[in-house]
Amino acid sequence: MTHADASSTTSFRPTPSTAIARVVDISRLFGTFAALRRVNFDFEPGRCYVLLGENGAGKSTLLRILAGLLPPSHGEVQVFGDLAPTEACGRIGYMSHAPMLYDELTAMENLRYFAALHPPQDTLAPENALRQVGLDPSLPRTIGQYSQGMRQRASLARVLLAQPELLLLDEPFSNMDVTSAHQMVALLAGLRTTQRTIVLTTHQRELAMPIADHLLTLRAGELESVADGGALLR
Repeated sequence: MTHADASSTTSFRPTPSTAIARVVDISRLFGTFAALRRVNFDFEPGRCYVLLGENGAGKSTLLRILAGLLPPSHGEVQVFGDLAPTEACGRIGYMSHAPMLYDELTAMENLRYFAALHPPQDTLAPENALRQVGLDPSLPRTIGQYSQGMRQRASLARVLLAQPELLLLDEPFSNMDVTSAHQMVALLAGLRTTQRTIVLTTHQRELAMPIADHLLTLRAGELESVADGGALLR
């Protein structure tokens, strides 16, 4: 395990030219509370990064900053070279705790609706997005009747519609049974390619180990350590 001073602007920094996303000395304040404290890191293409830490460590805050949903109070975020996340939102996919789907619609109806919000030439066909996550596009059941594992997969299909190069997942194994969680792990292993980077948060370190190239541990808003993962499902 690699340890370094998380307050240093040179900590945990690989070759800048290879980074698909980089955070430079970022902090995020909510009033007087510092959710992140001078975090520095470069995310390389084709890798899976797992963010670990207790509740309040800053994992979800860092993910939202990378997604462009939350600006840092201090520091800088760059994606795909020198772009701000808000300038490249079409190339970033973000899956939050909530599935962001309409319970009264089927998965296919949901995806058709969300696909219409994207330029057609940039969008994966809804049928293909559902098949990619192991769901039947013809299933007549509404999202409200889905199990938690199926909801998570449908939510991931929604995110995959835009064919993102940077995939950000906040607790993708949340509230799943063991079987569903392992299915999600296998699914994410298949989604990681040389053209796509995955960054996910989890409290379930043992689940994420098979797909983790790097484990980033945050504590009280600081990047405490970085370690190599197992990457057993390559």
